Amino acid sequence: MDRLSNTVRPYAWGSTTAIPELLGTAPTGEPQAEMWMGAHPGAPSRLTRPAESGSAGPATGSAGPATGSAGPATGEQTLTDVIDADPERELGSATVRTFGPRLPFLLKLLAAGAPLSLQVHPDLEQAQQGYADEERRGVPLDAPHRTYKDANHKPELICALTPFDGLCGFRRPAEAADLIAALGVDSLKPYVDLLRASPEDRALREVLTAILTADPDEMTHTVAEAAEAAERLGGAHAPYAQIAHHYPGDPGVIAAMLLNYVQLQPGEAMFLGAGVPHAYLGGLGVEIMANSDNVLRCGLTPKHVDVPELLRIVRFEATEPAVLRPEAAPTGEELYETPVDEFRLSRYVLPPGGAPVDLTAATPQILLCTAGAPRAGRIDLAPGESVFVPADEGVEVAGTGTLFRATVVV
Repeated sequence: MDRLSNTVRPYAWGSTTAIPELLGTAPTGEPQAEMWMGAHPGAPSRLTRPAESGSAGPATGSAGPATGSAGPATGEQTLTDVIDADPERELGSATVRTFGPRLPFLLKLLAAGAPLSLQVHPDLEQAQQGYADEERRGVPLDAPHRTYKDANHKPELICALTPFDGLCGFRRPAEAADLIAALGVDSLKPYVDLLRASPEDRALREVLTAILTADPDEMTHTVAEAAEAAERLGGAHAPYAQIAHHYPGDPGVIAAMLLNYVQLQPGEAMFLGAGVPHAYLGGLGVEIMANSDNVLRCGLTPKHVDVPELLRIVRFEATEPAVLRPEAAPTGEELYETPVDEFRLSRYVLPPGGAPVDLTAATPQILLCTAGAPRAGRIDLAPGESVFVPADEGVEVAGTGTLFRATVVV
């Protein structure tokens, strides 16, 4: 079992205070958006182990070689290198057989100080097809117009640590029509008519297509008018005025009005499957996802929007957003049930004086502390700290606090 050292990503939408407050550190004044825990090549977690049991290459870091005869040299390695050196040992044979020799999930602390891009993720077949097509066409992986970074899908789950606002799935077209009509913006009336006249799936497709393909100058003017009206009306329109404040003139402001607005309370979660348009607007949460970078953006971003591919991936169906609450087991585990196998997220709220809980499993685990001072094995944890537990490694947790447990289903 290893304590992890994790990278914080400074995306522009990140909160300047939420992650520092959790970690008990001073804010830097810069946005701190996501802390990554896992073996994603973009920012793998790091750990320190005896060199003989980690990466096949030399140990790195500032510790230097061990002196005397006390034991083997130690050094900092990435979790990716540790897993690559012995996948069966770290992940377990069942995980390797099911998902291959890599950690199937990525765990994050996510702190949104401003809205993230409006986006959607492909299913596994779509991702494989899209990746193969761009590889055939020779589109560089780092090209700004590249859509598929890998051949994997990216279902994800966000669990709120603070009140958390987001958008998830399409509203009923009639509800979206009422919301947009109340703005009183003449250039939006054709969208209102479409939403009220067509079958639901056709209405949503036609309106989203029209928004994303509208003349940019005309859309900029429309968004400005809509934002002014939303600010004046307040209430149900207030979130869209706030979105427009961060993304003036962006067509995603209008597209966002087609989606359900969701407010999560601490401990509540939201699952985002393939084809479901969504955006996070603000708050701190624990996020877990399949280990993929595949994102198709609809708006609220200066990045590339691949409209034809987006329209192929989006599921044009109205849904009621499902707020997930954990299911408690007699062991004290509170599980967030999802329909995917690449990740499994649960929570333990450890009471004062409670008995130790055995978390030994045949699958790899990352344990993340979000409150209190629990202990995992011999490692004491503070909020924001985490450990990696290899498959079949014995581990008990004790003490007082809250731990999130990330693993896989095999």
